[in-house]
Amino acid sequence: MPWKPLPSVAFAICVHPFKATQSDDLPLQVGDCLYIIEQGGKYGDWYRGYLVGFPSLLAGLTSASGEQLDARVFTGTFPRNCVEVREVMDDEKLNGHMTSASIEAAEETEEGREIKRKSQTQYARRLSRALSRKRSAHDVTRKTPTRLIPDEPLPRDPNAPRPPAPVPTLRVGDETGQSAEEPLVDEIASCLREWHDARLHELVLARGYSQLERVQELIRRLDISRKQLMHDVMTMKELNALREDTVWDLVAGNKMLSDEVIVRSATEKGRILTADDSVIEMTKLQANMSILDRPPKPTADKHMLFHVLVDVRNIVCEYEQPATLQVYICSKDFGEKPRPLSENFAVSVPMPEGGQSPEDQSKSLFVNLSATDIGLGSDASSLYIVFKLLKDEPARQNLTGQATQGHHSSMSIASSKDGQKRGSMRRGRSVFGSQRKKDGHSRSTSEVRPDTAMSSYSETAGSNGPSSENSGSSQSHMVKRTIGVGAIDIGKLARNQSEVETRVAMWQPAAPTEDKSDESEDWIEVVRELVRSPTGSFAPVKQVKRFDVFATAFASSDLDTLMRNTPTLLHNVYMTEKIGFSGVPTHKRSDIYLTLTEPVIPRQAHLAHSKFGNVPLSQRCSSNLANLQLTLEVRRADGERIEDCIFTAANHQGHTAWRTTGVERGEGWNQTIRLAIPTEDVPGSHIVMSIADSPNFPFALSWVPLWEYDAFVRDGDHSVALYVYDEYSSSIIGGKGAYLALPPWHNKNDATVQNAAVVSLRTYLCSTEYSQDPTLLGLLEWRNLYGAKLIELLERFAFVPDIEIVKLLSEVFAALFEILNEYAQSEAYEDLIFQNFVTVLGIARDRRFNLHNVIEDYAHTRHGWTYASRCLTRAYQRLLTNPLDPESSRKLRATLKVGDQMLRLIIATAQEPPSTTHTNGDHLQPRHPDFVHDLQNLFVQLMALMRNPMPILLGTQTLVVQHFHTWLPCLDALMKPAEILEIATNLLDACAHAQGKMVLYRLILIINLSHIEVFKPTEVRTGLIANTFRWLAPYWGNGSDGREAVVTDQWRDQVRLCCSVVASQMEELGEESCQYVPKMVESYLALQKVERLPKRTFTMLFPTSFPFPSRQTKGDIVVDEAMLELSALLAAALTTQRRLYFDASQIDIPGVLMQALKVGQSVLGSEPFPQSWLSLHISHHRFGMTALERISEVLMDTLPDNFAPDVEEAMEFDTEIWRAFFDTLFVAVRSPALAMETFPEQKRRAIWKIAGDVRELGANLLRRTWTAIGWETDEDSRKLHGIESLGGYQVQFVPELIAPIVELCLSVHASLRSVAIEVLRTMIISTWEIDQDLAVVQTAMIDCLDKLGRQRPLAESYLQKTFISEMLELFKPLHETEEEGLYHAVMEMFERIENLLGMLASVHQGNAMNDSSRIMDTLRLMEFLKDVQSDEAYIRYVHQLADLQAKAGNHTEAGLALKLHAERYEWDPLAPLQEMTEPKWPAQTAFERKEALFFDMCLAFERGQSWQRALQAYKELAVQYESNVFDFSKLARSQRAMASIHERIAKGDRPNARYFRVVYKGLGFPVTLRDKQFIFEGHSTERLASFEDRLRQLHPSAQIVRSITDAESEGQYLQVFAVSPNKDLNHTVYQRTKVSPAAREHALLSNPQKFAQTTRQLAVDVPVTEQQVEKTVYTTLEPFPTILRRSEIVQTETLVLDPIEAAIERTTRKTQELLSLERRISSGEDEGAMSQLSDTILLSVDPTSEGSVARYRNLLPASEALAETASGEMDPEALENEAEETMLSPMQNALKVALLDHALAIRRCLGLYNRSAFLATKAELVPRFEATFGHELAILFPQSAGLMAEPSPRASIISERHARREVDVQAVSGASQVDRAATEQQNAEEQPRQGRRRSIPWLRRNSSSRGQQQTNGDTNGTSHTRTRSRSRLRDQSLPRRLSFFRSSEDKLRDRALEAEAKDTATAVRPTVPVTHSSGVETYRPTLSQASTGYSAMSTAQLKERLSFMRNSAAPEVTATGEYVG
Repeated sequence: MPWKPLPSVAFAICVHPFKATQSDDLPLQVGDCLYIIEQGGKYGDWYRGYLVGFPSLLAGLTSASGEQLDARVFTGTFPRNCVEVREVMDDEKLNGHMTSASIEAAEETEEGREIKRKSQTQYARRLSRALSRKRSAHDVTRKTPTRLIPDEPLPRDPNAPRPPAPVPTLRVGDETGQSAEEPLVDEIASCLREWHDARLHELVLARGYSQLERVQELIRRLDISRKQLMHDVMTMKELNALREDTVWDLVAGNKMLSDEVIVRSATEKGRILTADDSVIEMTKLQANMSILDRPPKPTADKHMLFHVLVDVRNIVCEYEQPATLQVYICSKDFGEKPRPLSENFAVSVPMPEGGQSPEDQSKSLFVNLSATDIGLGSDASSLYIVFKLLKDEPARQNLTGQATQGHHSSMSIASSKDGQKRGSMRRGRSVFGSQRKKDGHSRSTSEVRPDTAMSSYSETAGSNGPSSENSGSSQSHMVKRTIGVGAIDIGKLARNQSEVETRVAMWQPAAPTEDKSDESEDWIEVVRELVRSPTGSFAPVKQVKRFDVFATAFASSDLDTLMRNTPTLLHNVYMTEKIGFSGVPTHKRSDIYLTLTEPVIPRQAHLAHSKFGNVPLSQRCSSNLANLQLTLEVRRADGERIEDCIFTAANHQGHTAWRTTGVERGEGWNQTIRLAIPTEDVPGSHIVMSIADSPNFPFALSWVPLWEYDAFVRDGDHSVALYVYDEYSSSIIGGKGAYLALPPWHNKNDATVQNAAVVSLRTYLCSTEYSQDPTLLGLLEWRNLYGAKLIELLERFAFVPDIEIVKLLSEVFAALFEILNEYAQSEAYEDLIFQNFVTVLGIARDRRFNLHNVIEDYAHTRHGWTYASRCLTRAYQRLLTNPLDPESSRKLRATLKVGDQMLRLIIATAQEPPSTTHTNGDHLQPRHPDFVHDLQNLFVQLMALMRNPMPILLGTQTLVVQHFHTWLPCLDALMKPAEILEIATNLLDACAHAQGKMVLYRLILIINLSHIEVFKPTEVRTGLIANTFRWLAPYWGNGSDGREAVVTDQWRDQVRLCCSVVASQMEELGEESCQYVPKMVESYLALQKVERLPKRTFTMLFPTSFPFPSRQTKGDIVVDEAMLELSALLAAALTTQRRLYFDASQIDIPGVLMQALKVGQSVLGSEPFPQSWLSLHISHHRFGMTALERISEVLMDTLPDNFAPDVEEAMEFDTEIWRAFFDTLFVAVRSPALAMETFPEQKRRAIWKIAGDVRELGANLLRRTWTAIGWETDEDSRKLHGIESLGGYQVQFVPELIAPIVELCLSVHASLRSVAIEVLRTMIISTWEIDQDLAVVQTAMIDCLDKLGRQRPLAESYLQKTFISEMLELFKPLHETEEEGLYHAVMEMFERIENLLGMLASVHQGNAMNDSSRIMDTLRLMEFLKDVQSDEAYIRYVHQLADLQAKAGNHTEAGLALKLHAERYEWDPLAPLQEMTEPKWPAQTAFERKEALFFDMCLAFERGQSWQRALQAYKELAVQYESNVFDFSKLARSQRAMASIHERIAKGDRPNARYFRVVYKGLGFPVTLRDKQFIFEGHSTERLASFEDRLRQLHPSAQIVRSITDAESEGQYLQVFAVSPNKDLNHTVYQRTKVSPAAREHALLSNPQKFAQTTRQLAVDVPVTEQQVEKTVYTTLEPFPTILRRSEIVQTETLVLDPIEAAIERTTRKTQELLSLERRISSGEDEGAMSQLSDTILLSVDPTSEGSVARYRNLLPASEALAETASGEMDPEALENEAEETMLSPMQNALKVALLDHALAIRRCLGLYNRSAFLATKAELVPRFEATFGHELAILFPQSAGLMAEPSPRASIISERHARREVDVQAVSGASQVDRAATEQQNAEEQPRQGRRRSIPWLRRNSSSRGQQQTNGDTNGTSHTRTRSRSRLRDQSLPRRLSFFRSSEDKLRDRALEAEAKDTATAVRPTVPVTHSSGVETYRPTLSQASTGYSAMSTAQLKERLSFMRNSAAPEVTATGEYVG
């Protein structure tokens, strides 16, 4: 079949790869996204379409921040069986039509969803859903695919326009079949796609590798989570935890990459919360996710129970014998010793394989640790898991053996069960030399010592003996020892409930020869405390090769629930108990813990003796005590041994007799054992211990009583005395051991036993059967006490430890009730018992013990106490009677803290026993008829207490308010809900006078009342809600007098609690929700006026307690929690109901609606919260739109009747509130947050799910409301315009609403744009009907579009054309009707608008190729704005242009731009101007603003070194200061500024710009450029090649060519030529000699407008005097500099220069070349330029050269061309007369000046040859220079006969008249003149003041005459001036003295030459007298040769000749070498 287009684009996914074989094939990979547009092939087996590939990373180089990269799209054909069509994008259905394949997939998904969870186990093991099952390729290819096109397509109309090519449409996001079941599956996929397409490239390009690494880890976790969610093999608890972690991982990634947070609810399976959900819950979640990193955990419960699972995963040891690993948890406080918290758990080493018994397990759960144990809230406590490795080792050698003393019996040693068979090592984790295992607690027969008289062999001793093969001497002396200790810190792990898997290092005391361990480990101090090291250091246990441990912590108060919810980790795990109680005991327990610390045996130790007091230890034991072991038993009072009661480990069986590990003297056992003694045997029981140095006989004995003084022995450390083990101490007396008669404890205060040997141990009782407190024991036996003793006992009850009471709580309740019933009529006993009950209930309230139902569990069943309730009530009333008494007040406050428990106790004891209880409906019948009345009296007294205004009762009253809500549920069994509500209302009314913090607690009470179940019934709830509004009214909003609230911290807290109250009742509020709106908006507006400062603390929203819970934030946030809560409540109040109900008699409805609209604008503008809170921000748009619909209904209902007979009534239209309504509506629909088409996928998907199409809703609302305020049109207007409603109140919003409407017209949203066009059309028609002009509309549209262009980029051009074309289409029916004028006005206006849109897009889109194009676009826009008289916009763009030029470094052009603004004003000091906001200008006069602009202009011109422009501006200012405002101080400043500019001009430091001519050819250029020529201004150093490169950037498609044959050819072609400014030869500067180059350049080139390009050069064979030069002169439209740095050529002319003009130009150019070379050499830039300079000078001074400019002298008249006219004998008067006769033309005079300047330039350059290396060259050049330019030298230096002489003013014979005609030879040009004048002035200041005339003789000609007369008159009286001149000129570098172009470089060079010249001696030459015609006698030096050439002179002679003024006493010499006599 041929290729046929599809009716709609189909979206498909590649399911099989496809490899391209043809050029049109499209290769595919599995997972590729495809859009199919055509189907073809024989059977329709092929598709053609688009492949949307991943974007390229390089695209990120040009993309904006956060912008999604464009996907790479490929087109081609591919087989149909390789893809699966998922969706057909039909325009009629949003979600498209599903194909059969997708339908079948959906059916499979439905089948998968039918699999229900049968049980928790089945749910945990369930496989993946059906959607994740893969089908084979055969199944896919076998299925008959569905054709996407009909078999016979309908024929297309040939006249119909061709439809556009189908393209993929924008997709909101993909939805898989699991979206409803597991929303997070799609959320993760969408999020990861967005991160890849829009975020990751920014990190890569910015080299944010550390952040990229974090993102990588985050993506890995999310990918794993998605797989787990898809396969669904987790328990419900694990699934919930996974969802929560995934949600917060998504939040973390979005905050890291885009700082935007989307709210997903973990409790809702991770779905995105939408505007349909509770706005209050969304606000809470949004705040938490945006501010916190992880979910807010509940406040750490200090009484929560914690559990730690320890799993020994792997232990590898190299021991031949088995060992035992003991594990326990210990706590260590700072500065204290480690304290064991748990029992030991023993692990056999090697680890058994597959054992089921507790002894074979390798993991245990250490349970019931308290918050104090794990260090919660304390930084000084640490928690450790301690590992001890125990192993049998040979006994360490004794010094001497110890003989066995006549006893043949030995103490039996019990051993634990060792019957398990040893199998192979489990998973190879234990490595031993032997596979046999011995139990860690068994004893061999070799270890059995002879029994004492007190014991015999146990039955288990013989059964556990070793085999004969193990017997022998090698096994006879084995001692169990601790060979290694390790520990890991788990404090943080336990507090965070995290997990860790780590490797544990085992340590042992280091020997002196071993290397010390690294003591920098965290736990090394714990090891030091657990094991003593003689050397103070530790070494690793080398035999332990590997030891891996896994630990995890849990927090749960219910251990059974924890085990049930965590079966994977805790199934059948053994639990190890804590030593002691962490809370109330949950089961009976009677354990005694004995910690054997150490044997304390000093060096001179003594043992106690029954007869001799004490004996030295050395008499009884002579060994070194290296194997000290304790053997102990537990015996009853009668001496009978208690069997199997000693437990060394929680998972091992008990021992009857047990032996400790062996230690040396100074070491400690540090072993804790548990004694499980039957309860009835505890009284009188004791422990007997013997100590021996194994394997020797015991040398001492001791005993520990467990019961003394009728109570268990006190807990704590004890020192047990050691008695000599002898016949007496081991004997039996009266059936009991004789040792019982010996004192068990060591008396530390006894001085006679200071060196006594003792055993240090610690006892701890953990029992629910026995107490150690005598007071509690006395209470339990209260019947033995009477009268005062019983009262004293009851008074001491408050001091009983809490844990003791809790352990015997039932017994305590029983005893107190018995006493109360016994002494029922005694107030003293009633009050004491009442306070004791308060004490007990206070302990029950303590969360450490978790006693929630203490009354029900311990007191509810006690119904035998008839008078108990009445006694307690009377005691309670007595407390309330006298609250001012200090003691009663203290007791009352304690009672109020447990008031609910006490009230429950009173009510429980008042009820009849269950067997006799009679019910009255739902209420119980108390045993006392007046019991309810008594309770009511109790509450009456409580109300009286609350009304008491005494300040001393404030604390008591606060306690009542804080706890009163807990009392009311207790009354439910006795009273009706209405009665209970009345009590609550009375209490709240009683404390209505509350102030300060009491107000806050009163509001919290209202919150708590709202949550009580008693008040849930409808009839009660209504009353509570009605009262709530009254209770809250004083605490928020404006005051009762209407005054605005003053925002304080107290008031802000009140508002927040009021919000919490309303939030707690919001679900039940119906129409009543509107009554809170006035208070909400008043509070919001008051808070809005307060400045919000950044902070780092965020308080949780809608708090229900005080102080408010808070969280610390990482960075500064600007969030107002109160405003955030108010915005959420307003959204809920205005949107939950279908209509708004306001009581007009109570509130001002228009005023409230106006305030609500203002609040809405603030919320939509994200004032209460950042815009990055995406979900909340978008939701408020939806809420705001719904609220506007509700408000619009109210406003439309209140519209006046325009048909009313009263006109005034018809015109009562509230324009202000309607304007606020429309403004709010426009804020919502114009919000950038709703522009989904510009967002990446995740954000676009979230916005659509959260709010839907808000802009569609806004468009409909705009249409309805705009139509509502319009008036119905007549029939003619309806036919003409097709509008039902027009004019009316609509005209009141023109032109104010034109701007927002125009903005909506540019929207990409079709519906919104259509409605906006309709509204704009009605505005245009209404304006035309009223004014017959659209100027107002046009101005408003222009201002709006300009503002839009500046704020954000405008839409694409096709959208602009759509808006304009749609608008013009609506006006077309008016053509050739009576509204023809309106039609033409509209067409003309929108033509301008279309042009404006194009220019705005060019200026503001930011995609201009360079600054030049942007400047041109801005200028065109400015011209347009100037034409339409939009002054504000014009001025705004002027300054934008100035800023753009300034940033580009074009300061001159920036000044020219500012000039455009200045030209808008006159110099009028009286004309006021309004303030401008953009740019910022204050209100001022026209003169002041123009003056300020001129200041900015001058500054810009000076920065750009545009001196001419700056001078013009200063001159204009000076004129105004002088003649307008007469401000002479400013005039002086302007004059000084001009003087400064002139000085800078003289310095000549401004580089000249270069200019280029550019010709535009080709049809590719627009008409504005085609076939036109421009002069471009380049930089001073820019070459032609670099300018061409810049031009290529400006026109990338253009080609630069040298010639163009066809000007009408396609394409773009450029021709570029270098041009130079054309210098006007008629300029006055050419008539002045010795003008500095800088001044000359300034005069000629400051504002060039004509540019020249030489077209015919000099001919070679024609003499220079006859040459003719042809050049082309280009005249530009405006002089340079220009704003665009270019100007169009408007005139081109070709000029032919006559010889004299060519001579002037060439001479001037040659002079400039010489000066340029001189500057380069002087500055040291080019050392090789010296040879080039020599060649250039030689060419100029060569008399025979035809190219010398000296030849141009022939172009002058004959009198000027004489070769030798500079002789000193010529009469000056004759010269003057001859000059007067010969008058030169301006061109001739210009040539003469050019030759003089050239001669001066050569003379200056020759000064560079003073170094010895160049003297020979100089000697060659100087004679030629004098010969060639003698005429010029004679004019310049008339009295100098040679080059290097300077005429002395004293020897001058030139008359003053002749001097005025000649140029002043001492005048200094350019910057040298300024510097030299400054130097001379400084020298003059250093000398005595001589007067200006004498100190500066060179500036006046008559000073020469006076100098001559003074010289003739008195040779010795040399004037001070001459002396200064001589001293100044006393320099061997004469060219530096005579140079008229000196610079700082010259001075540096001259100093170097002067230093060089000092090394050469000067010689005095003989002289001969010569008499001149003037009568002056001179002396000529005698020459060795006939000629006077410089080449014949030596260096000394040359220097002597050139320094004729060095010595004042020497005769003066002329320029030709003659001395003046």
